[in-house]
Amino acid sequence: MKQFHGGVSVGVGGGAGGAGLDPERCRFPYCVVWTPIPVLTWLFPIIGHMGICTSAGVIRDFAGPYYVSVSRSLFLYWKLDPSKVYSCGPNAWDTAVHDASEEYKHRMHNLCCDNCHSHVALALNLMRYDNSTSWNMVKLCFLSLLYGKYVSIGGFVKTWLPFILFLGIILIVSLTLHLR
Repeated sequence: MKQFHGGVSVGVGGGAGGAGLDPERCRFPYCVVWTPIPVLTWLFPIIGHMGICTSAGVIRDFAGPYYVSVSRSLFLYWKLDPSKVYSCGPNAWDTAVHDASEEYKHRMHNLCCDNCHSHVALALNLMRYDNSTSWNMVKLCFLSLLYGKYVSIGGFVKTWLPFILFLGIILIVSLTLHLR
């Protein structure tokens, strides 16, 4: 079955070992996922909520103080390559996601410094993804926006339309004040 994903037709479905994307079941194996945060994303569209998926596609995200959830909400996904995990064993990806989640179950959530992006960065650092231990929230923010694909056209519109409307209102008000 084919689905539309961010301008690219992608094969989806079960697949061996859970390797296929399955939007109907909200399963995105080996992906970093992102969803907007109401109001905050409307003002700053690059800011949102991030999670990381297991090899089975289950989303794990640091959702609040001392709480890592299993989520089903996403608008954007960035498919990563599990062969870039610098570790032995078939479960290296899942082990890193699990260990990062366990660590973040004991942390206070801080919107600016230690948040959902930091949780994902720790998982990627633990697995030494792409032979790197320098993953951080800023790097993840820009790379997920650069390489990510929207799950649907609706996801794209829901992410960007409020920001465009907000800019339009500012522009109209500023032009109105300038013409007086």
